[in-house]
Amino acid sequence: MNDSPSDIAEFLAELKVQHRDLDDAIHRLGEAPAPDQLQLTRLKKRKLRLKDQIAYWESKLIPDLDA
Repeated sequence: MNDSPSDIAEFLAELKVQHRDLDDAIHRLGEAPAPDQLQLTRLKKRKLRLKDQIAYWESKLIPDLDA
């Protein structure tokens, strides 16, 4: 992937879909009578990593301004 704004925007959209899917999975797992805490923790950590990646790529879309 090159760093063109359109490529970054497309990649960001994919990351956001993954983040939303993980959020749904975490919610469903949390509603189980006896949720698997290890799996729940792993999903939450993965979701946080995705959030960090989203923030990083969103910052790449902001143009650098020389002061």
